[in-house]
Amino acid sequence: MTEQSPKGCDTFIAYPPTTANGHVIFGKNSDRPAGEGQSIMRYPASNHTQGSTVKCTYISIPQASQTHAVLLSQIDWMWGCEHGANEHGVVIGNEAVWTRVPEEQGSRLLGMDLVRLGLERGKTSREALDVITRLLAEHGQGGPCAQNDPSFTYHNSFLIADFNEAFILETAGRHWVAQRWTEGGRNISNGLTIRTDFDLSSEGIKEYAKEYGLWDGNEDEEPFDFAAIFSEGGVDESTSSRQGCGQSMLAKYSNSGEFSRDDMVSILRDHESGICMHGTFETTASMVSELYQDKNARHWMTGVHPCKTTFSLHEVANET
Repeated sequence: MTEQSPKGCDTFIAYPPTTANGHVIFGKNSDRPAGEGQSIMRYPASNHTQGSTVKCTYISIPQASQTHAVLLSQIDWMWGCEHGANEHGVVIGNEAVWTRVPEEQGSRLLGMDLVRLGLERGKTSREALDVITRLLAEHGQGGPCAQNDPSFTYHNSFLIADFNEAFILETAGRHWVAQRWTEGGRNISNGLTIRTDFDLSSEGIKEYAKEYGLWDGNEDEEPFDFAAIFSEGGVDESTSSRQGCGQSMLAKYSNSGEFSRDDMVSILRDHESGICMHGTFETTASMVSELYQDKNARHWMTGVHPCKTTFSLHEVANET
């Protein structure tokens, strides 16, 4: 796996009581190699014949009998997407993370494929979580994540949300932990953040860590700390990191209990933190969503730097 770098994305969620009007606010910046195209795409709900397959970026997998309508920010050369939403009010964004688990040989699913698959197959955030973790176990993750750089590979973390609950899903190879979130703000960037306080995990994760010498297995002396055990290069919890800056801004805007879509846009446009990125890697697309109790949602998106354009409103198609 390539050495950890600042290249990547940022994803945010804010729940009541920090938000205005009781809404849930989601935000995501997608950082990609400069000049790489990314398009706002809609795909309708569809029924599929038994035994059919779907061609993802590198591999084909069995297709679901039914897929939901989705709105995606889709990288032009990929099947998958950096962030998106479905007709049931589920939103997902992913992040690159670098772990101590070796890259698997051969073609696998990309994290961006898993975002789209979760949206197409999950009616709730928990269903989407189950879809992604099941496919991760079955097919693994891996493969070049940049069109012109076959060495650029990584594992993934995800923020999966609906109106009722969010899940922060962090992975290392085929193993994972998930933390449920229902109140206040949470963000993820390009490092593992879940320590000992996870709600769900992959089967056999502790045995894997012991077998490969990542953890000694003595929970009395060394609790199972996912981020510390699996992070390549250690855990960065500094306030000056992009993760730390995002967390601080989320807290600042949330203090009044009136956190809004405009506040999320301000965070995504911030240059001092590096959240709005310019350079050889740059922020090529952004998304802000308001999620409502009745499973309805509104989504504002850009296909360029968020600091250089207005966010335009987009609906999720629901045609058969």
